[in-house]
Order: sequence, then C-alpha cells, then structure tokens
Amino acid sequence: MEKIISDAVEQVTNLLQMCGPFAGIFLIFLESIIPVLPLGVFITLNMNAFGHVFGFILSWGTTCFACYCSYLLFSSFLSKYLDRFLSKKNAKQIQKSIKKFQKIPLGHLTVLIALPFTPAFLVNIVSGLANVSKKKFLFSILIGKISLVYFWGFIGTSFLESMTDIKTLIMITVMMIVAYLVSKYVSKKTGIE
Repeated sequence: MEKIISDAVEQVTNLLQMCGPFAGIFLIFLESIIPVLPLGVFITLNMNAFGHVFGFILSWGTTCFACYCSYLLFSSFLSKYLDRFLSKKNAKQIQKSIKKFQKIPLGHLTVLIALPFTPAFLVNIVSGLANVSKKKFLFSILIGKISLVYFWGFIGTSFLESMTDIKTLIMITVMMIVAYLVSKYVSKKTGIE
C-alpha cells in the first residue's frame, strides 16, 4: 500500500513539474472553490514538485489570493442579499452573530485563519457577510496562512504522523503565537481592530 501511494505521489509530482507552476496554482485555487478537496495534499504536492521555498510561496500566495477573492465575492455581492433575506425572516440572532463577528480583533481572526483545521471557506464567507474590513481580512490571511501552509507543506503526510512529532507541534505552536503577536503589532500600528 505504501508503495502504491509513493508511486502515485511521484507521478503527480512529475506531472506538476511538467505542467509548471500554473498547475500548482490551479490546484490550490480549485480547492478554494471546492472546499472538500484536500488543501494539505495540494500544498505538499507543490512543495514536492517545486521545492520547499518556491512551493511554499506558490501555495501561500495562491491560497491568500483565493481566500481574498472568496471574501470579496461575499462582501461585495452576497451580503446585500443576506441582509434583505434576514430582515424579511426576522432572524435577529443571526444578525447579532454577524455583527459580533464584524468586531473580531485582528489577532483573533489571524489565529482562526492560522489553525490548520479551521474551514477557510467558512471564515471567508462569514468575514465577507459580516463586512469585516478589507484591510483587517487581508492582513489576517497574509499573516495567518503562513503557519497554515507551513503545517500542511512540511508535515504533509498525515494528521496522525504530525501529531506524534513533538518538534513539529512546538514549531506550529510557536508560529501561531508569533502570528498572533505580529497581528497585534500590525493592529496597533495601523489602527485596525
């Protein structure tokens, strides 16, 4: 079984190398449209095909861009329809929750985005519908996605393997703390809250 998986990964990696970086970009962007696809697998494939540095940058840049596009779609177009729908249905509890999310601090949003198992599509949708400021959302994804892509890229094999490696867990924890502290610093310097 291990040989079959190893051969499949090698074949897909070779295919990605032949097609170039646009194939890696396509995979990551496709995952943002179809959230059931495995982002971790695509990041790992990009790093195998294009190296740890370029594969990381390619995956990070694409996932940030895709999340921002999703956020813009929901904030620009669909939030108006949701407001009308909720006001017709008298869904005050949902409206209250959305308003609360709008006030989420930059540091909390960054950590939420940085967590490897947070459904990114849901954060994008709720942030867009809650009209979280563009600047706050952009800084959050640019900072938070670093540790997320690192987690999936360098761990890459499976959740269970990553959870047994104490060094990796410590590194991820430290990176999330650093992401939180950087977002607090950015928040203080830019006045974004």
